[in-house]
Amino acid sequence: MLLKIAVLGISTILAFWISAICGGGASLILVPLLNLLLPSSVVPFSLTIGTFSSSVSRIVVFRKSIHWKVFFWFVPFSIPAVLVGAWLMKYVDPMYLQFFVALFLIANVAELFRSRRKQEREEKPYPPYVLAIVGFLAGFISGVTGAIGLLFNRFYLRYGLTKEEIVATRAANEVCLHTVKLVIYILLGLFSTPALWLGMAIAGGAIISSYTVKYILPYLSEFAFRKIGYGAMVASGVALLVSTTQHIVSQDKISIDAGRHETTIKWRESNLDLEYSWDDGLEVERPIQQDELPEKLKVTYNELLVKYDQILLEKVFRLGKEPGYEFYCYKDGKLTKYDFDG
Repeated sequence: MLLKIAVLGISTILAFWISAICGGGASLILVPLLNLLLPSSVVPFSLTIGTFSSSVSRIVVFRKSIHWKVFFWFVPFSIPAVLVGAWLMKYVDPMYLQFFVALFLIANVAELFRSRRKQEREEKPYPPYVLAIVGFLAGFISGVTGAIGLLFNRFYLRYGLTKEEIVATRAANEVCLHTVKLVIYILLGLFSTPALWLGMAIAGGAIISSYTVKYILPYLSEFAFRKIGYGAMVASGVALLVSTTQHIVSQDKISIDAGRHETTIKWRESNLDLEYSWDDGLEVERPIQQDELPEKLKVTYNELLVKYDQILLEKVFRLGKEPGYEFYCYKDGKLTKYDFDG
């Protein structure tokens, strides 16, 4: 455990330094590492301890740069969403949400190629209702994953805030979310002793980073700050996509068996077959049970059942056509296939 804490502490200092330069994202940088050290259900608890400490220390350092209009529209709508997101953690695997977060981050790659003039032309304050919507979405995703920094960095960058205002305002917004989340995670039992110690390691690294970052920001131009911010979003998206994909494939036993005419996708205990032919085009086939057949085909199934040793059923979906059904009938090891319309 001591070795894990030491490695995580050093990684945290580096991550929050990068976060300051990139306009956020230390949490998403640390998620892949924490996924290796902890069960996914308690990762948000560790992240929240660390990011709470970082937010408090950044408020102290940059308190004069807080943009209060954003704060007062963001926070009231984010807190109820945190409650919903944290509650859903009891029923939803956060890995799947992290997967879609990764895709969203990667989608910002186009921003890396915008010119300074075009970037400045698109930066403008949003109306209050947009601030409220962003606050709600930030709260919800933060409640499930424990990380929101880079995900909503694009919102701060396009609002037209300076780099110091981005750091300070985001910290003020997030410290309220983190306080609520910590209470919720504890009440729901979404924590553990190892998660607490690793969270404290993140907190220590975050505080050190916050008090040294003020010596870094003055050397960056606003344009460079934004470009680095978008670059960090894309890079973190790629890293998060790789780590979550590997985790999902492992835990849900996902596999793809590609044959010449048919590809079978296995997920948990289910199979999904993709088949392409020049006559019928692309078909998606799903194994089904007898009770999923239409009434008229249940009669056919019962008639065939007395003639064969075993019958396997598949429902076939074709683009622009009604679903069909395939009966794979076995007798003495020989297969006879029947196709029926729905």
